[in-house]
Amino acid sequence: MSAIEIGAASDVAATSGGADEISRRLESLPASSYVWRLVILLSLGGCFEIYDLFFTGYIAPGLNRSGLLTTTTQAFFGFSGIGAFVAATFAGLFVGTFFLGFLADRFGRRAIFTFALLGYSAASVIMACQTSSEGLLLWRFIAGIGIGVEIITIDAYITELVPSWMRGRAFAVNQCVMFIAVPLVAFLSWWLVPLQPYGVDGWRWVVLIGAAGSMVIWVLRLYVPESPLWLARHGRTEEALKILARLEASAGPAAARPKTLTNKSPARAPATVGFAELFRPPYLSLVVLFMVFNFCQAFGFYGFANWVPTLLVEKGITVTKSLEYSFIVAFAYPIAPLLAASFADRLERKWIICGACVAIIAFGAAFSQFTVPALLILSGVLLTAANMTMSYAYHAYQTEVFPTAIRARASGLVYSMSRVSAMFSGFIVAYMLRVGGVNGVFGLITSAMVLVIIAIATFGPNVRGKPLDA
Repeated sequence: MSAIEIGAASDVAATSGGADEISRRLESLPASSYVWRLVILLSLGGCFEIYDLFFTGYIAPGLNRSGLLTTTTQAFFGFSGIGAFVAATFAGLFVGTFFLGFLADRFGRRAIFTFALLGYSAASVIMACQTSSEGLLLWRFIAGIGIGVEIITIDAYITELVPSWMRGRAFAVNQCVMFIAVPLVAFLSWWLVPLQPYGVDGWRWVVLIGAAGSMVIWVLRLYVPESPLWLARHGRTEEALKILARLEASAGPAAARPKTLTNKSPARAPATVGFAELFRPPYLSLVVLFMVFNFCQAFGFYGFANWVPTLLVEKGITVTKSLEYSFIVAFAYPIAPLLAASFADRLERKWIICGACVAIIAFGAAFSQFTVPALLILSGVLLTAANMTMSYAYHAYQTEVFPTAIRARASGLVYSMSRVSAMFSGFIVAYMLRVGGVNGVFGLITSAMVLVIIAIATFGPNVRGKPLDA
């Protein structure tokens, strides 16, 4: 081999090996305070995403009281009901995750993290000013697009900043911090929705408060670096190494400790992967599995989360009391993943998801039967805790199984199925509520959870302790 050929081969090796070396060094990082601070900062940004997503259910009684939407409709696809508002939200989420998931892979996690949040916050402000159901649904759809892009960006971002051995806890903490927004929006809805402060409907105040708070993102983005893995995969190795050096320096001498890897030479994804290639080996089996999973899991999560106040009203509880009970139940959203952090990295993700689905079935059945307030609230809290355990586990699971080059795009593709499911679940739950009552709704949720258990238990890969891109 000539000197020129040797030099060329050396350059190629350096270019292709840089990202793998960064992946190995990230895998060796200890749980430093700096790494945890980045997880928390990203999660604080995600708080506004959760706030915006979850007020869907909490402001529903207010939308009904204001005359903009009705609880149920005679037509299955009635666009004058709460189901249409839920559907508009998730139709936007579908567009954001399915069609725009590539943005974070192309332009970087940091840029999309910032601008997607600002985009959906602006759309929410405009939505709060609407006086017709058509305008309300249109701007809710547009806001949903931004929320969809933000969700998958944060998941990819966190996956690439923490090593595999602590990724479960990182996502548990991420969900804990983000879902602090749920009791906040529940409290604000309980307080404001029945009122008209300064002559403005209370539900509008709930929406505007969340949009105003999102401006803090301009401060957060100053302290969050770009993903070093993303930079390396896009040829910006020097920038990636600077960020990695900062991560290692923050850990002190502990960063140099040896770390046993499952795979010493992780396989690399190609630099560019077309959308069509996601439907071919080696990605096809994973894509199909997680599309089925996401389609089914959304019935369990959003079939309850977006309908708690309405389900309580259907059980004979007043609007004010239903919002009060929903506020109490909402505290399970941030607390449950924090408790789950104790076992997040001790068990395979697939078995955590399956166990959570069993709990959703059991506590959902209890919620549908109880009428005593204390038991109703308790079963609602436990059902929410089970949903949140499933949530943190699958958010980690469906990002770490895909390689860095396509992580946001692939996770956006599979996650979009939960948006389709949740979009139609708005109409389906409304229909089941009309013909089968609360029992009918939870019969639907049980069927969906059984399918999740079968799919994940049978075909779900093991990921615990494996480095990214392996």
